[in-house]
Order: sequence, then C-alpha cells, then structure tokens
Amino acid sequence: MCGNMTGPMETYFATCPRGLEPLLALELQSLGAPRAEAVPGGVEFSGSLETCYRANLESRIASRVLWRVKTGSYGSEDDVYRVARAVAWSRWFGPDQTLRVQVSAIHSPLRSLDFATLRIKDAVCDRFREETGRRPSIDTQAPDVRVHAFLTRSGIALYLDTSGEALFKRGWRRTALEAPLRENLAAGILRLAGWTPGTALLDPMCGSGTFLQEAAMMALDVAPGMGRRFAFERLTNFDGKLWETVRGAARNRGARLAPAAIHGSDSDPRAVQAARENLEAGGLAGAVTLECRPVLDVSPPAAAGVLVTNPPYGVRVGDEESLAKLYPELGNVLKQRFAGWRAYILTADRRLPSLIRLKPSRRTPLFNGAIECRLYEFIMVEGSMKKGRDAAAPSATRLG
Repeated sequence: MCGNMTGPMETYFATCPRGLEPLLALELQSLGAPRAEAVPGGVEFSGSLETCYRANLESRIASRVLWRVKTGSYGSEDDVYRVARAVAWSRWFGPDQTLRVQVSAIHSPLRSLDFATLRIKDAVCDRFREETGRRPSIDTQAPDVRVHAFLTRSGIALYLDTSGEALFKRGWRRTALEAPLRENLAAGILRLAGWTPGTALLDPMCGSGTFLQEAAMMALDVAPGMGRRFAFERLTNFDGKLWETVRGAARNRGARLAPAAIHGSDSDPRAVQAARENLEAGGLAGAVTLECRPVLDVSPPAAAGVLVTNPPYGVRVGDEESLAKLYPELGNVLKQRFAGWRAYILTADRRLPSLIRLKPSRRTPLFNGAIECRLYEFIMVEGSMKKGRDAAAPSATRLG
C-alpha cells in the first residue's frame, strides 16, 4: 500500500493528450516523482501516496492518474479473470461502493474487450462475495471506484483510478461553447509555446476562455485541481491528514490576485460573456483583460509576446468557405501588426499554412479529445531585421 514520502514507492500511470507526454514527464518529476517515463498516451511514474495526491491536485497536463495494483500474463478471458480475482480489492474499497470497469488494449488476441470487461467485473464481485458475502453494484455513469485494465499481446495490468472525473475538468467551467478546448491541452500548448507569466499573452478568438483561464492559474500559481474532488478520497487507504497538508501547501503558495499581461477577445458577445463567467467562477476575472472585438481588428497589447488561439474549423461547406477568406486576412494582420511576437495556432484544418500565407517554423501533432490537430508556430520578425536574424532564427516568418 502507498505510504508517505518516506514510505514504499508505488507505480502509477498518468494519461494525457497525445503529443504532450514528454512535457507531462517533466511536470511529474517537478512534483516529486523520482522516475517518470513518457510512453505513447501518458507517463509511467513511481512515487508515494503524497506524489499521487500532488499529481492529481497540481498536474496541469495529466488527464488521469491510475495506480497500478496488479500485473500478470494471460492468453484467454479465463486468465484475465484469474488475474483480477487474485487481487484483494477490499484493501481499497468496500462492497457498499459502486464500481465501473474499463478495458483498453493494444495487440490483444482477445476477440471481445466487452467480454474481458465482464470477466473482470465478475472477478471483483466474486472476490467480494467470498470475503464479505456481498458485492459492489455497477454504475457506469458516476461510480465511486473505477478499475482500469490495460491489455497487451500477453500481459495485463490492473489499475485503480485515483482521479475520478478527468483532471481536465477543473471544476470552474460554468459555460461552454461548441467543442471547447480541453483544459489540459490548453495548458500543454502554453508550455509548448514557451509562455511564462509576465510575458504578454493574447488569444484573439478566445471562445469560452480556456487559454486565458489556464494562463491566469499559471500566473498566480493556482493548483488546477483546487476546486474539485478526487476518487482517492473514497478509497479506504485515504490519508486525510496528508491530503490536507498537500492541499494547504498549494493553497498557501498561490500569489495575490493582480492584473496580469493576459488578454482575450472574441467577435461573439456570447463567447466573451462565457469567458467572463468562467474566469469569475475561478476567481480570476481580475487577472485577465477581456473585450468583444473581431479578430481582424486586434492590436498587440505589448511590443512582444505570445499569441495563442484555437480558431473554429469548418465541418460544413459554408464554414470552410468563410475560413478560406478569413485565414489570408488573419495572416495580413499578423504580418502588419505583430512583429516581435510568436503566434501559435491550433487547428484541425490542414489548409491553414497555405491559406494564411505564412511559413510555420514548427508543426506539432496534438489531439483535442479524438480530434487530430496541428499546432502551428509562426515567429514574426521585422523584414528590416532579416539580415541580423537569419542565423539566430532561420525558420522565422519574415515580414515585409
């Protein structure tokens, strides 16, 4: 069982949006994980119970933190059942709590993951019946406990979910527009952009304000999970005193609210209102400057900074035509007004680089949920400064 920082180390797996694994590994190391290895889809790391609590509370990039409780080998569904039934589940939860089992796999020889899921449910419930005479009820919507299984070609790993709701659900979003950007992806993009508090930040198509909220929390050193609860609080090994220590340290560390160099705008008054409501719900409205303004009318709020945005991308022919007209004009705005800035545009529209008529210095594949996107970087450099900067920034976009 997990202990405190001086106790035995356990193995965890933190999931995250694909493309952000290396950043998550660095973040977990900064939170006290002595070992963090990035693999596709997440990071395997070691740590104590305190590390687990801190990762849930403070990780801006993780989607879930899963605690590995059993590994084994299998060749059939019956083998999967035997591995799961060998676990003493009553060490962590009771038969009066509700349960959900989720299975994912890569190169598994099993024909049906649904049947494997059923066999793991049977194994957990049979073990409880044997030990207590009762069994947990199944709840697929809002369970007390989630058991995750991951199957490879011949191996199985069983995990307890210590997070509950996905960690990108910070607890502050009151209003969402269509297809909102996931919070942990926004935080990862700010890190990929190299933005640091104190540097001017502008999102000229801010939607419901996800980039702005994540930047404000970074600027004020607010733990992203401070406004929510976690599944580990319902496990029988929950250490309330340790948790209060971890939470208290994060609470005391936060900076005082003050205006920051964070700016957002949108042409849609409903989006600006949604962003304002979300910032107010997080207690961060005073840290962000918001206005209703068409993207083509924006001006830089500082001589240099970072522009980051997730423009809408069309699924209908009319939308695609509108965007095909918008992108060249947006490129002109960047060229004419944003010299000295770095621009980062996340989109699933692969036409953007050619339509915006700027050469990206970097293209990073990322996923917003199941939607495959690209983060395009444009380094805006004055044409008159071209000679002096050719060696230092060979991939920069030249203006003029």
